Amino acid sequence: MAQPRELSILSVPFDLGAGRRGAADGPAAILQAGLERRLRLLGFDVDDAGTVTYETTTIDSQSSDRLRNLAEVSDVTTKLAAKVSGILSAGRYPLVLGGDHSIAIGTIAGLSPQYRRLGVIWIDAHTDLNTPETTESGNIHGMSLRVALGEGDERLTRIGGDGPKIKPENVVLIGGRQLDPGEKAYIKANNIACFTMHDVDRRGMSRVMEEAIRIAGSGTDGVHLSFDIDSVDPGEAPGTGTPVHGGLSYREAHLALELLCESGIVTSAEFVELNPSCDNGGRTTNLTLELICSLLGERIL
Repeated sequence: MAQPRELSILSVPFDLGAGRRGAADGPAAILQAGLERRLRLLGFDVDDAGTVTYETTTIDSQSSDRLRNLAEVSDVTTKLAAKVSGILSAGRYPLVLGGDHSIAIGTIAGLSPQYRRLGVIWIDAHTDLNTPETTESGNIHGMSLRVALGEGDERLTRIGGDGPKIKPENVVLIGGRQLDPGEKAYIKANNIACFTMHDVDRRGMSRVMEEAIRIAGSGTDGVHLSFDIDSVDPGEAPGTGTPVHGGLSYREAHLALELLCESGIVTSAEFVELNPSCDNGGRTTNLTLELICSLLGERIL
C-alpha cells in the first residue's frame, strides 16, 4: 500500500479518561513543535481538521468509582468518531493527537464503518483491556481497547454502532510491562498477540515488528496504529502521566515506526498520553514529533 499523501490532523485535548490531568495539552505542544511544517517537508498535503471538544458536567450522574467521568468520555469519543469518519470519507489519512488513551474508543469507532476487518497495533506500556469489573482505578483510558473489542459499559461500546469494532485475532500488543490480572487472563483466553518488553528484549524489535505486521495485516482491510508515549522508557520520555520503567529505547521506538512505514499497511494513527506538565524541557514533545515523522517516512538518510 502506497503511503498516503493527503493527511488530516485532528486534535483531541482531553484528559478526563486518565487519573492525572495534563494530557489535554499534548496536541497543542506537538503542533507548536512544528508538526505541520515537518509533514509538508515530507511531501504531505496537510489539513488541520480542527479540535474535538466536549461538554463538561458539574454533576455527572453517569460516573462511578469504576467509570470515572463517563459522560465526558462518551461525549468526546462520540464526536471524535464522527470526525474520523468524515476524514476517511474525504479520502484523507487521519492522524489523531491526544489526549489520554480513552480517545481510542472514538478513533476506532470512527474507522470501523470503512474498515470492517481493521487490524490494530497497540504500542503501550499497558494493554488497556480492563472493564468496569476488573479496573483498579476506574480510569477509562485503561479500558479503551476492551471497549473497541465490544466489552464494557454499553454507553461506550455502542459508540459508532452496536457490537465490536475489531476482533481479537487482528490486534497486536507491543511494549507491555504493567498488566492487571484481568487483562492477562483476557489476553490468554482470546489468544491475542502480545509482545511484552520481555519479548522485545529476547527477540529484538525488528523480529517483533515483522510478526506484528504479519498478524495485523493478515486478512485485514486497514491497520490502525495506536501509540502511547508511555511505551517509551521514562528516561527518554518523562512527559507522561503513567510512566513505567523498563520501556522501549529511543531507537527501538523509532525502528518500530520506521518498519511500519516500510510495510505500507498503516491507514490511520493516533499518538496519545503526552503530558507536557511532566516533561523535561520539551524532551517528550520533541520525541513524539520525531516518532510521528518516522511513521510517515522521515529517515536518517
